Amino acid sequence: MADADVSPELREALRGLEDRLGTTVTDVTDGHARWELYRAALASDAARPGLLAAVVAESDGALASGVVGEALERVPRADRNVWVEALSPSVRAFSERRARELGVLEDLRSGAVAPVPDAGSVADWSDWLQLRIAAEVSDGAVLRLLAESGRTKRIRRAATESLG
Repeated sequence: MADADVSPELREALRGLEDRLGTTVTDVTDGHARWELYRAALASDAARPGLLAAVVAESDGALASGVVGEALERVPRADRNVWVEALSPSVRAFSERRARELGVLEDLRSGAVAPVPDAGSVADWSDWLQLRIAAEVSDGAVLRLLAESGRTKRIRRAATESLG
């Protein structure tokens, strides 16, 4: 990316993040340098609102999608759609799925899912979600379902181990 390819909106968003974080991006044209700034902003509650503005202005769709993917676990459930909608439609699918799956994980953790999902539901879950459920959910019925119907040996083993 050439310096002229960095939009004024992205420059402004990056400056705002730099100000909130007390740091400077050495080369705004370098996606790796922007990613490091974005990672620092993800870890800062004060910088996160400015990060959303940067995502909207970010011309690198993969970079923006990566930031949103990281942000989804750190923002309240009610705010996740705002982050997903900040992405270009061409790179939104992964983050849409991750936001849905985080909701499923949270519901299962809290016991808010009734009845227990079936093997068909498990088949629709990504490996990421199945592994997270096996590690973080204590509901024996859900763990037994994963131990029997998990997509991979690793998932089935993790669920079995979590059952005790």
